[in-house]
Amino acid sequence: MARHTITLIPGDGVGPEVSDAARRAIDATGVDIEWEVHDAGLGVVEQYGQPMPDHVLDSVRKNKVAIKGPLTTPIGKGIRSVNVALRKELDLYALVRPCKWYPGVRSRYDDIDLVIVRENTEDLYAGIEFAEGEADTLELIDTINRLAGKDIRKDSGISIKPISIFGTQRVFRFAFDWARANGRRKVTAVHKANIMKHTDGLWLRVAEAVAQEFPDVEFEDRIVDNMAMQLVQKPELYDVMVMPNLYGDILSDLCAGLIGGLGLAPGANMGDEIAVFEATHGSAPKYAGLNKTNPMAMMFSGVLMLRHIGEGDAADRLEKALAEVIAEGKSVTYDMKPNRDDPTAVGTSEVAGAVAAKLQG
Repeated sequence: MARHTITLIPGDGVGPEVSDAARRAIDATGVDIEWEVHDAGLGVVEQYGQPMPDHVLDSVRKNKVAIKGPLTTPIGKGIRSVNVALRKELDLYALVRPCKWYPGVRSRYDDIDLVIVRENTEDLYAGIEFAEGEADTLELIDTINRLAGKDIRKDSGISIKPISIFGTQRVFRFAFDWARANGRRKVTAVHKANIMKHTDGLWLRVAEAVAQEFPDVEFEDRIVDNMAMQLVQKPELYDVMVMPNLYGDILSDLCAGLIGGLGLAPGANMGDEIAVFEATHGSAPKYAGLNKTNPMAMMFSGVLMLRHIGEGDAADRLEKALAEVIAEGKSVTYDMKPNRDDPTAVGTSEVAGAVAAKLQG
């Protein structure tokens, strides 16, 4: 049996708890994994001067595969999202977020099986921002007003939205390849090209060109606001949806809502050589250390990771074990009970125990 060396970044907030639970479940599959554990996030800023130290990135670059718990980004504090920085630094340009419903999950919907592929490096998340009132911002506003004939107010903050042919081509080629490899039938490009003609318009134009390279996969496009309504009304019409960074962030949460919440939503940040797997949900610091948080999103991210490293049988067994625990409804956290105050709800570590027991038979 091949040994895999994988970087594990526990994260902060509830990250260490859900990461430990996922590790227990993954280890219970019997796959031979050597874990390289490295801390990142708010807890290491004092020691290293930054939330994502260089040695952590070096470990991921060396091993090519990592799984990480959620990392906190302070709101409006000037520290950029560690997750965004990680994706940019390692050029993880495609974020795959499957949203699949399992029997036993409380939701208004059933039989949901959608995949969002989100471009991860461009758009408004590129981090090109100019703060209100600063000299550079005022110079930029004057330049835009002169070149575009606009009248941007002097007290504006500015964010720049770059979308390139290169970035768009590679994420659509990735999405079509992923659709083919996973037996998916259709790719939908999501955009706002009717309004943003030179960014989203470029996105749509390039998507249409790339689609010609994959005649065996159906292709269509949807305007993002219409897409939001369609997902609520007729989600069964969709399969793999590809969208720029901001829309992908918003609509992946909408799709998570269709399947019972973020506690069940995994993610895979993919580049040409490196892959980092993570839960979609945040670090929820108020729940840290309480053994309350649902670890299944991290475990389902483990399923994606096992498939990526060629351990398809182990991935199938872990997904089956998770599905059985969900269907039984006993060893699940409070958010998966019909009543959130249900005294029979179990903790994070107990879910890990139940999943591991299924795997060890």
